[in-house]
Amino acid sequence: MTARQPIAVLGGGSFGTALANLLAESGQTVWLWMRDPVQAEAIRTQRENPRYLKGIKVLPGVEPVTDLAATVSACELIFVVLPSSALRQALQPVSGLLAGKMLVSTTKGIEAQSFKLMSQIIEEIAPAARIGVLSGPNLAREIAEHALTATVVASEDEALCRAVQAVLHGRTFRVYASADRFGAELGGALKNVYAIMAGMAASLGMGENTKSMLITRALAEMTRFAVRLGANPMTFLGLAGVGDLIVTCTSPKSRNYQVGYALGQGLSLEEAVARLGEVAEGVNTLRVLKAKAEELGVYMPLVAGLHAILFEGRTLAQVIEALMTGEPKTDVDFISTSGF
Repeated sequence: MTARQPIAVLGGGSFGTALANLLAESGQTVWLWMRDPVQAEAIRTQRENPRYLKGIKVLPGVEPVTDLAATVSACELIFVVLPSSALRQALQPVSGLLAGKMLVSTTKGIEAQSFKLMSQIIEEIAPAARIGVLSGPNLAREIAEHALTATVVASEDEALCRAVQAVLHGRTFRVYASADRFGAELGGALKNVYAIMAGMAASLGMGENTKSMLITRALAEMTRFAVRLGANPMTFLGLAGVGDLIVTCTSPKSRNYQVGYALGQGLSLEEAVARLGEVAEGVNTLRVLKAKAEELGVYMPLVAGLHAILFEGRTLAQVIEALMTGEPKTDVDFISTSGF
């Protein structure tokens, strides 16, 4: 990757725009690809993304583009910031141009039919590409406003990790490396489900003890599930696990938290999603996660409970009551009760 070569960011949502600005700040030329030419023109002329990141100036180094084939052809390092529902459809037509490219997925979701994570879909579309994942407690607006932030780039490809660190490290953004791509990505996808429940708990005025209990049991539950699928449990003690879980379960800026908050106010799921105006990945993830947990025989009472609230007509109070009357398990699954 030469210094003059542009870096591609595919997806003009809030995170894609914030990421493009970060790259431009570190002196990179960035091609921000988006499907909608009207949105691209708005960013080009107003130097702002009025739909997704109002009030944030888009830096001169960011060039909005709409030709995907030309973009991926010109760039060696490509950040994929597309919604999970659109990723396969967008990348499939340019699959032949992706061999040897460094593709870094930032999308925190799971494909419904296949239970594939985004990097696994990318791998399927572009088997000869070099693939990594960017995940962590990374709210887009805070990144854009230069709040101190850290993230994880995860890949078995050490050179890819170093390349991402080199272009993204800045005075307010720190990038740590991990070899557990699967664990880091799974953490990013699973936490969205629990953020919906945390938003509901906040909306209903539940106590700090209750919210802390929900977050901690969520961490135990998502780690148990991930380890059953082959992830390293230690990954969940890092930024892509507990770090991401905390920010999405405590911040009103989190999309999934906002959906949960609206549900707690009595809105229907459709109304809550419509109010948000953006995809809340947790709603999609919840359906597939419950089915997969049942298939694998993994104990996930919070997932089952939230599913009952959203799709089976139960209330959060009923679900918490069931949680409190369930048989107490060990606090942490990966240490014995004797302490050894």
